Amino acid sequence: MSRIGKAPISIPSGVTINVSENNLVTVTGPKGELYQQVDTEISLLQEDGTITVSRPSDQKRHKALHGLYRSLINNMVIGVTEGYKSQQELVGVGYRATNQGNTLDLVLGYSHHYVFELPKEIKVTTAAEKGKNPTITLESIDKQLLGEVAAKIRSLRAPEPYKGKGVKFVGEILRRKAGKSAAKK
Repeated sequence: MSRIGKAPISIPSGVTINVSENNLVTVTGPKGELYQQVDTEISLLQEDGTITVSRPSDQKRHKALHGLYRSLINNMVIGVTEGYKSQQELVGVGYRATNQGNTLDLVLGYSHHYVFELPKEIKVTTAAEKGKNPTITLESIDKQLLGEVAAKIRSLRAPEPYKGKGVKFVGEILRRKAGKSAAKK
């Protein structure tokens, strides 16, 4: 049995999980509400503060879906209780980030600005302290959406391996390359 799939999901106080007849899972908590459609072959059992995901057979497809849906439901429970946060920093001379509500304006060394309209489910804040790289902080209850938006912002100017310039995640370790070697003697 799947190690991830067989682990029960504990439901914290203040969180309600509803499973409809067509396997639509609704998780409601203090931070909001999330939905996930679960495959009809996967069964969900809710009892005394936990929810357990089970599969009908040991087919490869069922094994894959078992762990997948357990992880998705667990991420939804964590999202509506704690939320998710992603921080990125802009490394490079003249790189800036500002926001007006959910509109992110990025200056990344190109001849134009990138104006990025974020989904309403994501809250963005930007910070620019003297002597430090500008940072972008994204917060959301939906881990999947947050990851997609963070990856899209990073793809606008991915870090290059020589000087490390670009948009990188805070704490990300970049693999650096040596530049041109000195002239031959």
